[in-house]
Amino acid sequence: METDSQTEEQTNMRKLLVLVAAGAILLAACGSGEGTLVSAGAGDGTTSGINVTGQGKVTGQPDVLKVILGVSVLRPTVDQATADAASLATAVIDALKANGVAEADIQTTNYSINPEYDWSGETQRLLGYRVNNEVQVKIRDLEQAGEIIDAATAAGGDATVVNSLSFSIEDNAELLQLARTAAWNWARRSRSPRRSTTTRSPSTTSGMPMSPPARR
Repeated sequence: METDSQTEEQTNMRKLLVLVAAGAILLAACGSGEGTLVSAGAGDGTTSGINVTGQGKVTGQPDVLKVILGVSVLRPTVDQATADAASLATAVIDALKANGVAEADIQTTNYSINPEYDWSGETQRLLGYRVNNEVQVKIRDLEQAGEIIDAATAAGGDATVVNSLSFSIEDNAELLQLARTAAWNWARRSRSPRRSTTTRSPSTTSGMPMSPPARR
């Protein structure tokens, strides 16, 4: 049977998971409203004549949410830690797949095993072994991002860790081209071009023709 402290701990954990999911939904709304910035510069690249530079900026709607999440467990032995971490990580990945995340969009980013000690006394005391298993997930259905994260964190239970969330544009080639075009148009409209120095022959440097050297 679970003690009152265990029940309270699980309740607090569930509140945390709900908060994480709500934050993901809020971030998705903000990202959709603000867009993602893509910039490019342009210049004529010549070494003579008129040199101008320009900058173009365009915005686009993010279509991918990248999340790094996983599990972290502490157990008395390495074998137990690795086994429990593997089981929980599998449950998290299965939850992601069950909610529409493709296997190709789930990539392992960190796996570590380290001893953990208690240094509070005069001598160190081994607490156990910490195993961290994290994956990067690409969520393409932004409207369901909160539910997907909630399902994954629930599958990992108290061992769940969520390290980062970020929005991006999967293919920004078209936006980059638009930015380059805007930069070129800005450069052409520049009202104060900077003329580069050109090299003149000695006979025209002063603006007056020079006489040829006298013959002896």
